Amino acid sequence: MKVILGLGNPGKEYERTRHNVGWWLVDHLADRWGFDGWKKDGQARVVQGQLSGLKEIVRLVKPQTYMNLSGGVLVQYARRPFWTAANDLIVVVDDAAIPTGTWRVRAEGGAGGHNGLKSVQQAIGSQQYARLRLGVGDPARPPGGPLKDYVLGAVGKRDTEAIQATFPLVTEVIEAWIRDGMKGALDAQSRAVPKPNND
Repeated sequence: MKVILGLGNPGKEYERTRHNVGWWLVDHLADRWGFDGWKKDGQARVVQGQLSGLKEIVRLVKPQTYMNLSGGVLVQYARRPFWTAANDLIVVVDDAAIPTGTWRVRAEGGAGGHNGLKSVQQAIGSQQYARLRLGVGDPARPPGGPLKDYVLGAVGKRDTEAIQATFPLVTEVIEAWIRDGMKGALDAQSRAVPKPNND
């Protein structure tokens, strides 16, 4: 089973915030792939299905805990025989360090100060899992200072459009990851136009 974990915060007040763009993409994937019937599964909402031509189940997961506890929903998967985070998990997350409208995919790495990624790493005991970062950064924002108010702020119309404009390309990258693992995802990223931010 491939698990695509979208990070976000539950509650109407957070729906349009920068911290919830991971949920935006997971909802897009469910629509794109025709997965319907979201249901409660422990501390998450999940929906699953199969991509055309593939036998493997793909499960989309939206934790219903707050961001800093997101990783708890992965414990049940980590206990499964033959399931490994390094091969079977990709986390979709907001990233204030890269500009809005850009994205990047990586095979592993640190949390970069993101509480959701910190929770994921704590839950699975590893930094070796794929993550797709969706840029929500503002080049005009002064450097330093707390990010909390910024990432919990609502996304304006222009930035919303810029983020959503990345979804078709990002969907191709995730589909390549499902079919061919991280090599497929990186190959798809290298073919993408415009190029994702890889600093």
